[in-house]
Amino acid sequence: MPERTSAWTADRAPERAADPVAARAPRRTPVVVQASDPISHEGAVSQLRARPEIEIRDETGAGTVALLVEDILDETSLARLRRIVRSEGGRAVLVVGTIRENELLDVIECGVGAIVWRREATAHRLVQAVQAAARGDGDLPADLLGRLISQVGTLHRGAANRAGAPSLGLAPREVDVLRLVAEGLDTGEIASKLSYSERTVKNVMHGLTTRLHLRNRAHAVAYALREGYI
Repeated sequence: MPERTSAWTADRAPERAADPVAARAPRRTPVVVQASDPISHEGAVSQLRARPEIEIRDETGAGTVALLVEDILDETSLARLRRIVRSEGGRAVLVVGTIRENELLDVIECGVGAIVWRREATAHRLVQAVQAAARGDGDLPADLLGRLISQVGTLHRGAANRAGAPSLGLAPREVDVLRLVAEGLDTGEIASKLSYSERTVKNVMHGLTTRLHLRNRAHAVAYALREGYI
C-alpha cells in the first residue's frame, strides 16, 4: 500500500503543480506586424513583444491579427489588407498617419475593423485594437467614426432617388445591436444594455454579417446606415 501511494503521488504531483500556472497564464493573441519601412516595423514589434497578451509571429493566417503600419494609404497597402482578410483568413488592424475621405470606405470594405492613428499608437492602444480585432469587434477613432457616418449618409441620400435591388432587411434585434455598435459599445456593454448574454450578441452579429456578406462590425454599421436602419 505505501508503495502504491508513493507511485500515485509521483504521477499526480506534476499535474497539480502545473494547474495554477496554466490558470494564471494570459491568453495570448498571435500578431504579425507588417510595415512599409523597417523603423516602423521594429517600433511596433518592440512595443508589442513586451506585452504578455501578445505573441509575435512571422506569418499571417487564420486566427492571427495582422498589424499593418503605414504613413499614407495606396493601392498596394489596400491590396495587402484585402489579401490578409479575404485570402489568408486573418484579421487586420491598420495603424496609419492619415486617411483621405475617399479611402475610409475602401478600408472598411477591405475588412479592417480596427484603425489606430500613428500619433496615438502607444503599446496600450495597439494591444486594445489588436484584442478588439481578434474578437471581431470594431475599434475606430471617434473622428473616423463620425466621418464614416457622414460618408455613408451621403451615399444613402444619393441612393434614395435611384431604383435598386431590394434590401434583405434587418430584424429589430439586429437593428438594436447595430445601433449600440455604432455608439462605440463593446460586446459586454451591448449585452448589458439589451439584457442579452454576450453569446446572443455575438450570434446576432455573426448571423447578420454572414447573411448579408458583410466583412465586420464596421461594415455592418455602414450597411445599416446606408439602408436607413440607424
